[in-house]
Amino acid sequence: MTDRTAIRGTTAGEISGSVRDLVGAGRLRPGDPVPPIRELAAELGVHRNTVAAAYRMLVGAGVAETRGRHGTVITALPQLPGEAEAHRGLVDLSSGNPDPALLPDVPAALSRLGYRMQMYGSAAVEPRLAQWARRTWTGEVDVPFEVSVTHGAVDAVERLLLAHLTRGDLVAMEDPCFYASEGTLRLNGFRAAPVPVDAAGMEPAALHAALVAGARAVLITPRVHSPTGVSLTADRAAELRAVLARHPHVLVLEDDHFSAISRTPYHRTTPPTARRWALVRSVAKFLGPDLRVAVVASDVDTANRLGTRLRPGATWVSRLLQQLAAELLETSADTFTRARDAYRGRVDTLRAELAAGGVETPFPTNGFNVWVPIPEGPAATVAALHESGWSVRDGALFLPPGSTATPGLRITAARLTPPQTREFARCLGELRRSPPNHPPHTPALP
Repeated sequence: MTDRTAIRGTTAGEISGSVRDLVGAGRLRPGDPVPPIRELAAELGVHRNTVAAAYRMLVGAGVAETRGRHGTVITALPQLPGEAEAHRGLVDLSSGNPDPALLPDVPAALSRLGYRMQMYGSAAVEPRLAQWARRTWTGEVDVPFEVSVTHGAVDAVERLLLAHLTRGDLVAMEDPCFYASEGTLRLNGFRAAPVPVDAAGMEPAALHAALVAGARAVLITPRVHSPTGVSLTADRAAELRAVLARHPHVLVLEDDHFSAISRTPYHRTTPPTARRWALVRSVAKFLGPDLRVAVVASDVDTANRLGTRLRPGATWVSRLLQQLAAELLETSADTFTRARDAYRGRVDTLRAELAAGGVETPFPTNGFNVWVPIPEGPAATVAALHESGWSVRDGALFLPPGSTATPGLRITAARLTPPQTREFARCLGELRRSPPNHPPHTPALP
């Protein structure tokens, strides 16, 4: 029950502080409502505008949230999903993992490093990794840039947003979107402005509408959009660049997480006039998920803001990890080619088998995930596939608040064998032709 009678104060600051004290003491708990504005104003003998201002302070601090007609309530820590762990005994098409057989030999690379322990005060960025980044990006980034290193792409996006935005700011993002990006927004009190994605990428008119509505940042995946696999075409990137050129104050973040093994080239969406921007390239998909390293190219001010949060001697990314990443990036070209070709074959084969069974896959997929629209909602299909021996990802996870995208399934084809591909496509095709509550009971192949 709400400990509403304990709220005290005659100014907005005092009332806000009183509520925060009650939350800190556990007398107000997540989900508890605070009194209606008029009612609390009468109890405290203050003007209702004073209480309204106090509640705005609480919302701005992330202590409370407004729920329209349901009033204002104390916030709870958002429950953020992670990549799914495949159900034991099922074929894993859900976890989003790369194929371990297509990753470089990490122990061999470690043996070649000749690593020497780095001490407090060492440079935050490994010179070899910075040199690799500058060589790689010289022909792709058309303005001066600085190089930073973060603990992976999700860490980079969160740090970049926090470096430039405040709670309540609107962020334009793809719809559907990478679930971790939407979770980052919720966790830090930002608001999502969903921008639909078609076969060429983020839709320019919808992005323009989001920016006009007040979005202060845009998060774009130039290649291998998660979960659809779409990569921006050159024409679409140019259209987006033209839209963003009209809003030079907007923070532009590009998450190019599949760079080394993408089958499509990078097409830049950040216009030369952008004052705040960053291109993030992580390595988890092609060096291994445990290598939590992302290299960031950005404008000087953004690099300085990141640098204050990744200080040498305190929170820098392990130089051992950075040296290992640099070694692998410089010596794994053949491995990357093999992975690119293998994923291309597996994804294309899956889409062809699904098409033969009457299952639509509308996006020109890059990477190793395939999106299958399920207009009536994917939950029943996910459950039926589980009964038949397949673990797939419910696409509802990838729909941000306000999404207009068609629900669907995300299927990870990274480790699918040809027999599994044929059997899975047959099973899903039968499911799409039969009522969800009467699925075919066919065991999956091992």
